[in-house]
Amino acid sequence: MSKVTETVEELVTPILTENGLELVDVEYVKEGKSWFLRVYIDKENGVDIEECGLVSERLSEKLDAIDPIPHNYFLEVSSPGAERPLKKEKDYEKAIGKNVYIKTYEPIDGEKIFEGVMTDYDGGTVTVEVKVKTRRKTVRIPFDKIASARLAVTFS
Repeated sequence: MSKVTETVEELVTPILTENGLELVDVEYVKEGKSWFLRVYIDKENGVDIEECGLVSERLSEKLDAIDPIPHNYFLEVSSPGAERPLKKEKDYEKAIGKNVYIKTYEPIDGEKIFEGVMTDYDGGTVTVEVKVKTRRKTVRIPFDKIASARLAVTFS
């Protein structure tokens, strides 16, 4: 994690806690010529535009006060959306029974991409039931082999 994202996480956490919100992720990325500081927040029934605005305003004040970023950037505070990334242990626990999309660092059973229903997470292994043509297959993915994971929206 970069120094900027660590600092932002420290600054935004008390604001979120005070307002019953949780931090999903912080990204600090360059796109084209512009830098973006993106803070993704959520709560049980989702966040609204007012909550994003409140967090943005309060965080912006704190960032202006300590000025941890030496150049211009755009601050964006938003919900992670329907395809929310799975980052923390509790994200995986909440995803049990839901559709997920997981990429691994190395192949497992000859595959590096798994999409299906997460059926279990025991702290060290994620179990996903994937569909292979007409049959279902259970795949156990070691947590340390996961490069990225997110909820997956499916259309039936």
